[in-house]
Amino acid sequence: MKRYRQFEPVLVSEFKAAEWTHPEHNHNHYEFIFIVRGRGVHVINGHTVPYQSGAVFFIGPEEYHYFEIEQETHFIYLKFTDAYSHRYAADSGVLTRQLEYLVKSRETHQHGFPLLAADLLTVHLLFQVVASLKHDAFANQDLIWYQLLGITTILVRNMPELQTDGSRSRDLQAMFCYIHKNIYTPNLLKSQVMAPHFNISPDYLGTYFKRQVGMTIRAYILRYRNTLIRQRIAAGRMILKEIADEFGLTDVSHLSKILQKDHGA
Repeated sequence: MKRYRQFEPVLVSEFKAAEWTHPEHNHNHYEFIFIVRGRGVHVINGHTVPYQSGAVFFIGPEEYHYFEIEQETHFIYLKFTDAYSHRYAADSGVLTRQLEYLVKSRETHQHGFPLLAADLLTVHLLFQVVASLKHDAFANQDLIWYQLLGITTILVRNMPELQTDGSRSRDLQAMFCYIHKNIYTPNLLKSQVMAPHFNISPDYLGTYFKRQVGMTIRAYILRYRNTLIRQRIAAGRMILKEIADEFGLTDVSHLSKILQKDHGA
């Protein structure tokens, strides 16, 4: 399978195509893809997703995809690397958490983001702003970052959410959504707290998750949290005390023990 590599922190491209010329591929960066006009099929990780004007997709590293164009399609691509997102992570706070949440929710990537009319209009305008900055993405990377966060915020609030009544789904995606949203609040990730949100018992929650994912829910939470922590450390923009506080850990020594245990595993 072909792999595309991007070395620039952020790139923007806008083009029209009547035929898709790229093979099935993956890459080392992230991609927001907006369909301004057109119709066809987007194949993501083997899943076939019909698209039309206004469709939005998000593709992460290692995911593979290609398009089958049925009607000439106008694309806007916003492509960025980990280095780009980490550069702004400490300064963007909660909004960066939204991006991390979106990045991790791979299951959602495979289905696209159906948007309500008002959100679709806003996303369209944000992508138009992004496209207007494509002539010099490097000089405009600060401006592009704010548009990226705006797009992310809208996509996240259109992702599958937990229901508010007794009909809450036990669907795995809803569990991922809950974990990713509450990763900064350890008390909300205890089985006895999570289970009522899915209208099931704590014991069944653990059994169901392990059967579907192949690891315990605690192991998944620890792996996800430790990945985010290591990203914070690698970015070099936060001291360990700040990272520990962000994730609700008692102190820096607690953080160090987590990383040592994770490294030893």
